[in-house]
Amino acid sequence: MPLQTWWLFALTVFAISATPGPNMLHILTRSVDFGLARTFAAMAGCLSGLMILLTASVAGLSTLLVAVPGLFTALRYAGAAYLVYLGIKAWRTRAGLLDVAETALPPARLGAAALYRGGLAISLSNPKAILFAAALLPQFIDPAQPTGPQFAVLLATFAVIESFWYMTYALGGRSMGRALERPSVKNLFNKLTGGLFVAFGIALLTARG
Repeated sequence: MPLQTWWLFALTVFAISATPGPNMLHILTRSVDFGLARTFAAMAGCLSGLMILLTASVAGLSTLLVAVPGLFTALRYAGAAYLVYLGIKAWRTRAGLLDVAETALPPARLGAAALYRGGLAISLSNPKAILFAAALLPQFIDPAQPTGPQFAVLLATFAVIESFWYMTYALGGRSMGRALERPSVKNLFNKLTGGLFVAFGIALLTARG
């Protein structure tokens, strides 16, 4: 893989990962609710989901999306519904943003496994991430060279950059957590994040292609 190709990929991923989206918002709210240390499980879940999608793209996800025209539309509606559900739940809760993987346990009792499942569900429910994996990653693979080493380099690059932005958002959430000790401010934050999740869901529903 030429060095300029790698740099182009790294800069593209850096810009895309920095953009606030469901994953980054999820990490931010987890850090506010649980602190930095416990948010690592949520980060691992989000990153695992993206790694699964990227691996699937190399395994032929892009071909599958072309062969089954209605598949992406179905995924888009399912992902949008899940994000809207999360938004409504966040809007109504007074304890912090919860998700479907966490059951009814109070936030203080949520374990690493539940936080991991929540992050994983967020990643896998976003069809735009699927489209990103299917359409972008293959563009940086040179078919004339062995695919395995190229894929390994791109995947490692993506993981490092994505983790950097997870930490950035998590540290921001930790700082915000100190300012959200007042219940009235925390409830306002929950409504704001809930509204953003609903907006993401609506954007998926109205997006074309």
